[in-house]
Amino acid sequence: MPKQTFLNLPEEKRETIINAAVEEFAQYGLENASTNRIVKNSGIAKGSFYQYFEDKQDVFMYLLSTIEREEMEFFKGKHPPSSNMDTFHYFRWMVKTGMEFGLAHPRAIQAAWRVLLGEGLYYGKNFSEYRQKTTQALTTMIKHAIERGEVDQSVNVKLAVMIMETWSNAITTYVLNEGMKQKDMLKWMRSPKTQETIDKLLYVMEYGLRKTESKFKTSS
Repeated sequence: MPKQTFLNLPEEKRETIINAAVEEFAQYGLENASTNRIVKNSGIAKGSFYQYFEDKQDVFMYLLSTIEREEMEFFKGKHPPSSNMDTFHYFRWMVKTGMEFGLAHPRAIQAAWRVLLGEGLYYGKNFSEYRQKTTQALTTMIKHAIERGEVDQSVNVKLAVMIMETWSNAITTYVLNEGMKQKDMLKWMRSPKTQETIDKLLYVMEYGLRKTESKFKTSS
């Protein structure tokens, strides 16, 4: 996390540094990111950088925390279309709403996804706390769905969470990559054709988890 010297900077200067870091991570990832380029593109001295952050990973972790905070604020103003949605319809709404947030902040999300998914760090030790928040939420969702009879009781909860987590990451990556090619990303995202594609992708996941007659023994 950033040092107090960074937090004491004027907001405009903080944004300039973070924007330079976002561009660096989006283009090069974390492993190949250059502190020298971040320093050069943000117009600060290299010595100043280390007064603000420990290293480039420190900057990236701050970026993740910023995205997480802004996403929480974004979701505060969003509400599901119905209070009686089942687990899969609610999950679909969550994924699509999350994608709208991503398309409203495309470069920052692209930078985060390039590092976390492109470099496989999402599944690594350094980001275990970040991932744990997702897996805990999905675990609760699956358990409630089983209790309500929406998910087959024979489904292994951990495997179901892995499927939902992997599938949502894959869909988000697909939408972000395709959206970046469009002149108007939000318009493309909200188009009937794109929504239909997302629904079809989510249906594949849903079909495998919904309660049906199963040949597997119940497990947890």
